[in-house]
Amino acid sequence: MKPVRRISPPGTYFVTFGTWQRTRYFIVESYAKLFLQTLYRYRREGRFQLHAFVVMPEHVHLLFTPAVDVTLERSVQLIKGGYSHEFGSVYGRKKEIWQRGFTDHRIRDARDFEAHREYIHENPVRRGLVERACDYRYSSAFPGFKLDNWPAAAKAA
Repeated sequence: MKPVRRISPPGTYFVTFGTWQRTRYFIVESYAKLFLQTLYRYRREGRFQLHAFVVMPEHVHLLFTPAVDVTLERSVQLIKGGYSHEFGSVYGRKKEIWQRGFTDHRIRDARDFEAHREYIHENPVRRGLVERACDYRYSSAFPGFKLDNWPAAAKAA
């Protein structure tokens, strides 16, 4: 029986999802770049605000806030499904890309937000892929990526 997921409340989330059978798809630079293009397309469309991300060889971590009219579940569906569709269009291959489902944690406060952002940025360092977080090209720690401020930070100010 497939697990039933309740609709998550509005807020900011730390989300993790993995590739099919932990296949290391994102060691291929063009695959990782296509994922980032897909992610940023939905950000530009206003589907969510993006606060931090890392695309690891076999999984992705995101810190984002879905738009008011978009559920967390729909946001993840757009990202994963959109990438799968783009992958098939660009590479002409039909293959399973993603493991089913995702894990999430709703961000509670500024300390929680900072801890999860640091976890995301340090993930490639902990795995030994780079020495410094800012050297990993598929992470928001790498210079040049546009990110959104955390909405709750504006409320607290």
